[in-house]
Amino acid sequence: MSSVIASARFSVLDRSRTREGRPVGEALRDTVGLAREVERLGYHRFWVSEHHGVPGVAGSAPTVLAAAVAGATRTIRVGTGGVMLPNHRPLVVAEQFGVLESLFPGRIDMGLGRSVGFTDGVRRALGRDKDDAGDFAGQLQELLGWFRGTSPTGVRARPAEGLAVPPFVLAMGEGATIAARAGLPMVIGDLRDREKMRRGIETYRAGFRPSPWASEPYVVVSGTIAVAETPEAARRILMPEAWSMAYSRTHGTFPPLPPAEEIEARAMTAKERGFYESGLTGHIVGTEEQVADELDMLLKDTGAQEILVTTSTYDRTALLDSHRRLAGIVNGENVTG
Repeated sequence: MSSVIASARFSVLDRSRTREGRPVGEALRDTVGLAREVERLGYHRFWVSEHHGVPGVAGSAPTVLAAAVAGATRTIRVGTGGVMLPNHRPLVVAEQFGVLESLFPGRIDMGLGRSVGFTDGVRRALGRDKDDAGDFAGQLQELLGWFRGTSPTGVRARPAEGLAVPPFVLAMGEGATIAARAGLPMVIGDLRDREKMRRGIETYRAGFRPSPWASEPYVVVSGTIAVAETPEAARRILMPEAWSMAYSRTHGTFPPLPPAEEIEARAMTAKERGFYESGLTGHIVGTEEQVADELDMLLKDTGAQEILVTTSTYDRTALLDSHRRLAGIVNGENVTG
């Protein structure tokens, strides 16, 4: 096995994708069940996400779901990828993570993003607008201040104050610069634009300032990884997400994931087909040997300390098998080299 693969950490983000013909709540229960399996396979972290008003995603309350995941597991780190800080008051976010850390000490991560609602309607419902993402750096500093007891308000965040919940910045746009200046670990994607990702990592490392939270840069690369017995089977794992993303780009809403066999039978417009084919490219996909080679190149190219796997698909059995095969690569099974 490659030495860079052996030295890297591997983690999983599950977005609680809904599936055609299945109850919405099942997606959340599937996430909790997957966390148990991922823990058993030896992954380092399991993260959940925040989406509002999206038919294809059930995960709208990440700290609530993180509590369910942490309660159902024993050792794996649990966190958010991420809580979208512009949607919330920093005090409330600090309190929520303070509760999580108090209930599950030493296991909670605080992944933070700067996105606001995906549509104007969602932003109005949240009482936010696009400009609220512009002060992410200030919101981040306010949030971290609640843990350190430095708020000028005189209010104390209970039970957050004095706790050390590791913060991570999800780097989109200027996020790399914000993470560097704040001295925080950074999560960056996606694999489909390697050059943009490399530039973000270089910006982050060049501008990093040590902080009480991190003494040196820490890079987590996130993206879709699919492993199967054959390249064709691995590619089928990607089809539901690629089709739903193509649909969202042409219809304005992200739908529940359909099964791969239905996608193969569907007629697509030229525009939909273009987005769909684009959605199938740029990921790390294939057999164990193929994926091991690509991971080796990715880790050497980026110097990342950790890989966060963000794969979603309709076939949960195939998804778990993919995570199992990837764990085998990381543990030096089934692959020589």
